[in-house]
Amino acid sequence: MGQHPLERLRRYDACAIAQYYRLRPWLTIWRTLRIVFSFLSFFLGLQFDRLQNLEEQNKLKRADQLRRTLISLGPTFIKVGQALSTRPDLVRKDFLEELTKLQDQLPPFPNHIAFSIIERELNRPLEESYRQISLEPVAAASLGQVYRARLFSGEEVAVKVQRPNLMPVLTLDLYLMRWAASWMSPWLPLNLGHDLTLIVDEFGNKLFEEVDYLNEGRNAEKFATNFRGDPRVKVPAIYWRYSSQRVLTLEWIHGFKLTDTERIREAGLAKDDLIEIGVTAGLQQLLEHGFFHADPHPGNLFAMAPQCPVDSKVPTEPLRAQMAYIDFGMMDQLDETTKENLVDAVVHLINRDYDDLAKDFVKLGFLTSDVDIQPIIPALEEVFSSAIGESVRDFNFKTITDRFSELMYDYPFRVPAKFALIIRSLVTQEGIALTINPNFRIVEVALPYVAKRLLTGESPEIRRRLLEVLFKGGRFQWHRLENLIAVARTKGNFDLLPSAQLGLQYLLSDEGKYLRQQLVIALTEDDRLHTEEVQRLWNLIKDELQPARLFNAALAALVEFTPLAGTAIIPGSRRS
Repeated sequence: MGQHPLERLRRYDACAIAQYYRLRPWLTIWRTLRIVFSFLSFFLGLQFDRLQNLEEQNKLKRADQLRRTLISLGPTFIKVGQALSTRPDLVRKDFLEELTKLQDQLPPFPNHIAFSIIERELNRPLEESYRQISLEPVAAASLGQVYRARLFSGEEVAVKVQRPNLMPVLTLDLYLMRWAASWMSPWLPLNLGHDLTLIVDEFGNKLFEEVDYLNEGRNAEKFATNFRGDPRVKVPAIYWRYSSQRVLTLEWIHGFKLTDTERIREAGLAKDDLIEIGVTAGLQQLLEHGFFHADPHPGNLFAMAPQCPVDSKVPTEPLRAQMAYIDFGMMDQLDETTKENLVDAVVHLINRDYDDLAKDFVKLGFLTSDVDIQPIIPALEEVFSSAIGESVRDFNFKTITDRFSELMYDYPFRVPAKFALIIRSLVTQEGIALTINPNFRIVEVALPYVAKRLLTGESPEIRRRLLEVLFKGGRFQWHRLENLIAVARTKGNFDLLPSAQLGLQYLLSDEGKYLRQQLVIALTEDDRLHTEEVQRLWNLIKDELQPARLFNAALAALVEFTPLAGTAIIPGSRRS
């Protein structure tokens, strides 16, 4: 059998795909009918159960029917099910348990086909590539399946093999989705307009990148480089000699799926540690690196015990955990401007500066530049202030997205194509956290992270944003500095002294001239010394700043600006 014409496509091309299927209407008609009748059968079953009061009796049957329907429709719909499987606040429990099986418990394709693909792609017999390989796949996902193997050099590896004949199914579904998006856009109440087709195109681009395993390997190495200094995040090594566009050989990960709470408990790993790693790593990807994992469902995230020997007894204190990321097919890159605008939006949200937040929405593409933002500012204030409430415990992305959806009915908001993936990534990570701990609130981890970044940032951009937090209308906001320090210390693992040292160095630099002037004004404004505010601030930090440590930190900061800084010897150091 010859190669399918669309197999030659290396990048998503909506025009080429449309041109191919317009000349083959029988394919699109047959696929459309199959999709419609598959879901019609499911929804009629739900309606029958409701009318006959059999909902409770048949709930497991319907959940299984939904899972089988998505599997029968192929990889595109399986990915929809995977996204829903991470939202316990959107999907009822019985459906959720079945949809979770879509992450790595899909029907495998025959071994002889998989092994022939490996031999053809690596251009050598299977027994020359691997010393041993499992006779059956250990996991089967939407786009491929995984075997456990060992190289002749002794390393234990995972061998990922792509499903055969993927491209005809993927391209046909993408063509139908794009057609449906263009037809439905004028009728949608969420002001998505033409951007809905752009969202489909973004999904298509990522899907094509995902079926290229060489691209996935490059993504994994880039991701590993970004987190090379963080021992909490594990990325498997790639074995390029045993990899190709449809076969990927990578380091075997010894861990547990994040949703396997029982095994995590038995291993003595702290669930809240895992949540904190996931949230802070996600924020780092978006706000620092700009390169983020767009498909972080539980099948792609593993909890790992610390990589050191431990006593066989269950520890009295939960072990600090590691989190391993796998499957780097669906990634995305934010440019520097978008990343900076995103950080600005977070800062303005923390400050509740809704006029500036509205401008951020324009910069990020949620509003067009010709829109009058003045009527939108009060609406944003209502949505975000009520969503956050007086307690950060009341905040979650579900609350925000629900309220924001209501706002989109009345104002010309739209979802930029790139942000569809960001939103998906954020809500997926929150969904995983809710599965591990139903009482989790993402802001309890996110705000301390942002506060620490502002207080410890060494780049001019971060310092500028810290000044933006601390000054409003030309006046120093004492309460904001207090809140920032208090929030940063929420998790109990923030050392203020390095921040104080950086702050002193900044004050003494040429760049800090404006801040020096503003601090003098802040201490004496309104014709009085603000000793009360200074006293409150000192009470907040005095226990942490012991005189000896404070003196050494101040000396280290001052020496940077002395004429003899190049030759001064600091006691206890090798500096020269």
